[in-house]
Amino acid sequence: MIINNKENNKDEQHPHIPNEPPARYSPPFGGVGEGFNSLPPEALGEVSSARHIPSFGGAWGGFNSVILAAGDFPTHILPLRILRTADNLIVCDGALKDLLEYEIEPTAVVGDGDSLSEELKQRYAHIYHHISEQEFNDLTKATLFARSHLKMDASTHTRPRFCYLGATGKREDHTLGNISLMLYYHRQLSIAPLMLTDYGWFVPASGTNTFSSFAGQQVSIFNASCKELSSEGLKWDIYPFAEIWQGTLNEALSTSFTIHADGDYLIYRTHRNI
Repeated sequence: MIINNKENNKDEQHPHIPNEPPARYSPPFGGVGEGFNSLPPEALGEVSSARHIPSFGGAWGGFNSVILAAGDFPTHILPLRILRTADNLIVCDGALKDLLEYEIEPTAVVGDGDSLSEELKQRYAHIYHHISEQEFNDLTKATLFARSHLKMDASTHTRPRFCYLGATGKREDHTLGNISLMLYYHRQLSIAPLMLTDYGWFVPASGTNTFSSFAGQQVSIFNASCKELSSEGLKWDIYPFAEIWQGTLNEALSTSFTIHADGDYLIYRTHRNI
């Protein structure tokens, strides 16, 4: 995929991302993330796991698929770099126009076509995949397309690694729905999803896991099915939350924290410089 960024991003909030390849770093935990082109691991922190959840954090590359939704277009340097370097960039049709303003070309465009002009439909007819059914939203349609057509990791039976960009902002009901889909994809589609925003990132997890962090990092935990839930390395110990708001606004004390759980939950962590 040939990608050429404009001289500046839309808001001029972040520096121009040059076209030279990103520096290569080896994440400190090794494993599936090691050796991918990435930003320095200290930029965000990295996920390690007693249950072998993929090491997303320090390796912001090597995703099997990157999916761009039609929410607020990213402005932070991390999602913009991922867009520029993605091998498989699947775009919900409502996001195509914004993507093209950055002169980034997608691998595939997926949706019901309501948000595409006739000119764009014709221009991208060779990679446009029309899906008219209305049970799933465009984010899930794009995910199902990537999962079935790209045949990722079919021989190894490992979870494909998906990164979701532009999935928040604009209508709040869409934002809430898209965030909740991370747990659905983890449970029902057997993928390892990560939703990256301009402020932080969400990952679903199951059981006991250790997550890397930095002192003062803001952390929120959303309980999905845990009857047992506790933590080490957070400012306030957690418990089996019954309400969504109860696990928000916690804080990491050092370079890692551990969640002990008997079910599924969603973790949100902020970027270092936000």
